[in-house]
Amino acid sequence: MEMKDEFEVAVSAAVNVDLGVSTLQTVNVFETTIRHLGGLLAAYDLSGDRRLLDKAGEVGDMLYVAFDTPNRMPITRWDFQNGAKGVPQIGDDFVLVAEIGSLTMEFTRLSQLTRDPKWYDAVRRIVDIFNQQQNQTQLPGMWPVVVNAQEANLTRENSFGLGAMSDSLYEYFPKMHALLGGLDSVYEKLYRGAMAAAVQHVLWRPMTPNNADILISGDIRMRNPSVSELNPQGQHLVCFAGGMFALGSRLFDIPTHMDIAHKLVDGCMWTYKAFPLGIMPETFHMVPCPSKSGCQWDEAKWKAEAKARSVPATNQDAMQVVEQLRLPPGFTAVGDRRYILRPEAIESVFILYRITGRKDLLDTAWDMFSAIRKYTETDLANAAIADVTVTDGKPPKLDSMESFWMAETLKYFYLLFSDPGTVSLDEYVFNTEAHPFKRPAQSSNAEARGWNKLTSSSKQVRGSTYVAYAGILDGIELNRTL
Repeated sequence: MEMKDEFEVAVSAAVNVDLGVSTLQTVNVFETTIRHLGGLLAAYDLSGDRRLLDKAGEVGDMLYVAFDTPNRMPITRWDFQNGAKGVPQIGDDFVLVAEIGSLTMEFTRLSQLTRDPKWYDAVRRIVDIFNQQQNQTQLPGMWPVVVNAQEANLTRENSFGLGAMSDSLYEYFPKMHALLGGLDSVYEKLYRGAMAAAVQHVLWRPMTPNNADILISGDIRMRNPSVSELNPQGQHLVCFAGGMFALGSRLFDIPTHMDIAHKLVDGCMWTYKAFPLGIMPETFHMVPCPSKSGCQWDEAKWKAEAKARSVPATNQDAMQVVEQLRLPPGFTAVGDRRYILRPEAIESVFILYRITGRKDLLDTAWDMFSAIRKYTETDLANAAIADVTVTDGKPPKLDSMESFWMAETLKYFYLLFSDPGTVSLDEYVFNTEAHPFKRPAQSSNAEARGWNKLTSSSKQVRGSTYVAYAGILDGIELNRTL
């Protein structure tokens, strides 16, 4: 974007932040890792400015102390002041699985760039536990939304899904494979096992007026080992899954996952178009078809389900409920009507377009951008929308603009309409906050070794992805000290 002067100002400000001064009592280790550490590492990868890597090392050193627990599982809501004083620490017994399973990319990239294995070692311990317990959970292959870090037990709870509180755990499996150049097969194993369970239990096809061939990702509660209960809720956040399946398909040579990627992305685009503003809400419910092969539209069933889901319960006619709640055909509830400038839908559109070159994605993306711009613009910037179901074209705005609006949403829109060589997926892998990390350099015989090209203009080579990358794992398996 040639904003070099602005970049210099930003770098100067960032590197002068005093990490030892804060009014906060606790640090969210996950958010600090993906946003602050990830941002510094990506900025270094893109610019080569050593000051950014040095600052990333400072952040990494600070976060590293959160792993100083008896079982080396990090404290996710960490009292860094006590940590600095050497006060004994112990992990939490109630931890969101994404927060403990999504530190791998940032710590790995820091080890790659500094040639210090300690950060990779810290997160590889966690990966080992996920690997050991993958098939011991109540839904073998996946891990519950909540886990016990204090006991390093990832198996007890019974709620599963790819959405909020779990998302980036699964997102990072194919991305870690790419970041490590395929040198560690565990990430492919974790991905294959988790997605096999997700495809069977978590993904569902909704009943729609046009019998659209789309998929939505929901949530599962295991009643017992053989009985599960689907919550047919869609989330804007889980729209990331289409891009994840596309990456997994290409990296691991799983053609069926590309079909799933298309249907998941189409599902999110269909949902955008279904609402009057052309913008998707935070959460919604629909009627699930009995199978992924589809089902005929049943208007009476849709209305009855909408009435049953209305809160509070009502004696109104079903059609009155649909009209009062402003439910588009097919939707039985809209639990959270906001649009908070989220990136996940355009993220998957971007990834799928870069991988497949599917042209209609550009038209849909432009419609999405136009609607978002029209309804979120203010005199100062862009604001979240309180209700995307309004029909008068004047949605109420919220006094809120999340940092991911610029870090992710606008970035993916910009890159989607840029030359495919701009931050190419063959050269970079994005963390969950859209910060691009450089992938390992290809060796001279990369094609013979099966290094997968991701972009549609590149020749795809079938097989595993192994390349030589000096120092990527040097000493890591032997360095088991904290």
